[in-house]
Order: sequence, then C-alpha cells, then structure tokens
Amino acid sequence: MAAAPPALPHTGSNTQLLIAVLLAIGAIVLLITRLKLHPFLALTLGSGLLAAVAGAPFDKLLASFSTGFGSTVASVGLLIGLGAMLGKLLADSGGANIIADTVLSRTGAKALPWAMALIAAVLGLPLFFEVGVVLLIPIVLLVARRGDVPLMRVGIPALAGLSVLHGLVPPHPGPLVAIDALKADLGVTLALGLLIAVPTLIIAGPLFARVAERWVGPLEIPTAVTPEDTVEQERTPSFGAVMATILLPVVLMLGKALADVVIDDPKATGQRVFDFIGSPLIALLAATLLAMLTLGRAAGFDKGRISDTVGKALGPIAGIVFIVGAGGGFKQTLIDVGVGDMVSHWSAEWHISALLLGWLIAVLIRLATGSATVATITAAGIVSPLAATMSSTHSALLVLAIGAGSLFFSHVNDAGFWLVKEYFGMSVGQTLKSWSVMETVISVVAIALILPLSLVI
Repeated sequence: MAAAPPALPHTGSNTQLLIAVLLAIGAIVLLITRLKLHPFLALTLGSGLLAAVAGAPFDKLLASFSTGFGSTVASVGLLIGLGAMLGKLLADSGGANIIADTVLSRTGAKALPWAMALIAAVLGLPLFFEVGVVLLIPIVLLVARRGDVPLMRVGIPALAGLSVLHGLVPPHPGPLVAIDALKADLGVTLALGLLIAVPTLIIAGPLFARVAERWVGPLEIPTAVTPEDTVEQERTPSFGAVMATILLPVVLMLGKALADVVIDDPKATGQRVFDFIGSPLIALLAATLLAMLTLGRAAGFDKGRISDTVGKALGPIAGIVFIVGAGGGFKQTLIDVGVGDMVSHWSAEWHISALLLGWLIAVLIRLATGSATVATITAAGIVSPLAATMSSTHSALLVLAIGAGSLFFSHVNDAGFWLVKEYFGMSVGQTLKSWSVMETVISVVAIALILPLSLVI
C-alpha cells in the first residue's frame, strides 16, 4: 500500500473549506442525479473541484486522489470480488432456494414473516443487496402465493433483512469502506453490527410489515418472476453445507474479535493464528474455496463450470469497485485539504456527538444522491479524524452510525427503489409508503440503539 501523501496545502480559512466541501458534494449530487453521470466520474470530478476551491495545487491533488483510490481498492476491492464469487456460487448451485425451502417447510403461516426475515438475513451475509433482491424476491412471491398471505407481510421482512445486513454488517462494501476509512476493528464492528442488526430487523421487518400492509392495501401478486420459471437441478447442496459455507467467514472474523479480547497479546501464537484466519481477506477466501466444493461440486458442477461461474461473478461488480475506489480518492482529498480537522474543531465547539454527526452527514448525502455507498464513503471521509482518538468499540459504533444514516429514506433517485417497485408491482406512492418508510425505520432505530450503547461500552 502506498504511503499517504503530504496534506494538501490550502490558502483559505475554515469558511473557504466549508464552501469547497459544499460545492464539491453539490456537484457530485448534481452530476449523479441530474446529468446521470456515473458515480465514479462524478466522485473524480468532485475531488478536483474540492481541491481547486480549497486552493490546493493540482499536482498534490493527483497524488492524494491516487493514493486514496489505490489504498481503498487494495483493502476493499479484493473483498468485494470474493463476496461476489461466493454469492454467485450460492445462487447458481441452488443453495439460496435450499435455505428458503428448508425453513419454510418447518414454518407455520403466522411465523412466515419471521422466517422470511431470517432467510433474508442469512442470505444477506455474503450477498450484495441487489443480488439478494434478485434471488429472494421470486421466493417471496412464491411464498405469498402458496401461503395465501398478503405480499407486504412477507415482503417487508425479506427486504429489511437484506437492507439491515447491507448497511450495518461487513463484508458488505459500505461497512468495509467505513472500517477502512476510520481504521476500525473489523471483528468488533461485525460483532456490534450483528448486535444492532437483530433488534433493528425485528422492528423494521415483521413488526413494521403489519403497518405497511395496512398503508399499502391488498396487492396482486406478480406472476412473471417465480422460482417455478427456472429449470430444476438434478443435484443440489445440502442445507447444512450451505449454512456452514455462508457462516464460515462470520465465525472466523468473530473468532478473531474474541481472541483479541481473551488473549490480548499480539505476540502470542494463538492470537497470531486468529489474526490471520480471521482477517476478512482470508476468511472470505476460505469460504469461497469451500463453496467450490460444498456448493459447486455438490450441485454437480465440473471444474469448468465452477471456473465459469466464479469468472462471471466479477463482471457485474467492476462498477462497484470503481465507485468505491473513487470514493476513497474523494475521502483522501477531503482529509488532505483539512476538512477533517475543521469538522473535529466544530464538533468540539458545538459539543455534537461524533456518532450523531456521522449519521446526519450520511443521511443528507443519501437523500441527495440516492446511493448508500456514496453516502457512507463521503461521511466516513469527513468524520475520519474524529475516530483517531476513539477506542475500538467507539470507532466501530461510528462505522455503524454512518451505515445507519446511509439507509435513510430511499426514494426516486435510488436504483433500489425502482427495483423493489417493479418486482412487487407497486405504484410510486405504495413504494414510498412501504419500502421508503421501512428504510427510514431501519436508519432511525439503528441510531437510536447505537447512541445509548456508546454510553455503556
């Protein structure tokens, strides 16, 4: 990893820096929402505008942006790639359907919303949100039809399960980027993320589903996309094998976090072993290699088919990697022009909680751009200096606060909004009453749990 460049010199005051930040973020928002420019290009141009208005020389800007881009892709890009491979193997082998079928076969009608939330949470661990939606929604439609239950009653818990995991729990891109930017401990963040995710999912999923059901009214269940449209596979992996594969990286990363607490000696052999196997790269690599056997071979795939499946997983995530990398460049530019120091100064003067500040910044950028990832990256870059003096638990909670803010009120500028609308066959108004409010409930409940937790631990 390249060394960090020297801080970019700026000639202006804090007022000039504030104007530079507002103009840069405003330009990014305008480029993404109005001109429909790709977020990678928008973030790159926004970084240039930020440095120019702040009075930084362009040769220093180039070094700063390149360093941020490279370090972010090096730390997060590999994990995104491995997560995509694992998700593709899970989808193509029929592992996702195995989980759904097994849980639903043992669930009564009243427990269906809770079962769908559980299925979505388990599937949401290794999958990107969009991939999870594509995999899960057909199952939701089939369950609603077979179980003769309102679509919202099972749909909202499924969407909440995916969204909560996407915003709060690594190895999803948003939390990983924030962990990297804030130098937080991944194991601690994972443990606290799961702790916050469970009650958040219960409230925003099965409980809110009953409210959404009344607000939206009866929906006709779309018939265009169901698992019945797909060809049945002769062989599928077992439920136990699928669960073991999905949970392996989580167990390894939590094991590392536990070893850090119990052993607490960096030179001890046991801790060094856990530090190695519990690192996100090794944990996800181990799960991906295991998936080739427990999912790919178990489904009857030959070596060529497994290689083809893994290879096809990388194409769709290239855009995500570049967006995340450009976000890292923008974050580094924010830090190097002195924005972080400015925010630290104002935070101390105004006595604003760093957790609340991170949440609010992420909320504003989410509302403006519609992108949870852009909101997370930008907010993490702005508040990163505040994490320098924090304990590992509080820096992890700051990651979660930013992740919670990045989920706030998805609306018409978010691709996920339209994905949900079309899959469920809802109007824009119905989607706002259900999906958009659900995202807001997740965001508000999560920060409401994070703030008091920060006073206890």
